[in-house]
Amino acid sequence: MIYSVKYEDFGLRDYKETWDYQEKVFQKIINRKSGDTGGKEGSEGPACGTLIFVEHPHVYTLGKSGSEDNLLLNFIQLRAKDAGFYRINRGGDITYHGPGQLVGYPILDLEVIGVSLKDYVHGLEEAVIRTVAGFGISAGRLEGATGVWLNPDLKARSRKICAIGIRASRYVTMHGFALNVNTNLEYFSFINPCGFTDKGVTSMEKELGASQDIEAVKERMKKNLAEIFNLSLINN
Repeated sequence: MIYSVKYEDFGLRDYKETWDYQEKVFQKIINRKSGDTGGKEGSEGPACGTLIFVEHPHVYTLGKSGSEDNLLLNFIQLRAKDAGFYRINRGGDITYHGPGQLVGYPILDLEVIGVSLKDYVHGLEEAVIRTVAGFGISAGRLEGATGVWLNPDLKARSRKICAIGIRASRYVTMHGFALNVNTNLEYFSFINPCGFTDKGVTSMEKELGASQDIEAVKERMKKNLAEIFNLSLINN
């Protein structure tokens, strides 16, 4: 079954504003599934999903099972770096979002797509692996660590290029992935990324030695997500 998904490109937008928007869309799909539509619409058929692409101003987010010890800055230092901080309701530990990073928030009903939560995360990883491969970067998975990595089989050289953290309820997803395209990697030095103290972080720009066209990255990522999850993307 092809799943209709509304595509929205937010450009550069505040993290909290985007999170609040996600929550509204997420809850709307859950309400539709449970038949609680508030009398505003019928409950026949699946609700349309939403795929958001966005860049955020500098911000650190900590997953519900993460430790604040992995943030290596205090409040005053955060302000000096012009960075925000939020504890949020996704899985995973701490990560950084900022300009030059492609953040994707797929809000989807996995029962419509017909995949398990585990397979969904695997599919997100696969979409990123295919996307960076299109730019000449070979990436893969690191056993026991969600996300997309370069040199995952070489412990001393393993470095993450994309973090993944999601929330799901009634098989509806939110949050998603953060792919480092032209990201300022200095900001990762102020945290233990995803709780790791012995792993590096990289970007497409660093690996390829030049700034990348983020619009071209978006187009490849959209295509790969659509193919992997059988989505029909509808421009907002």
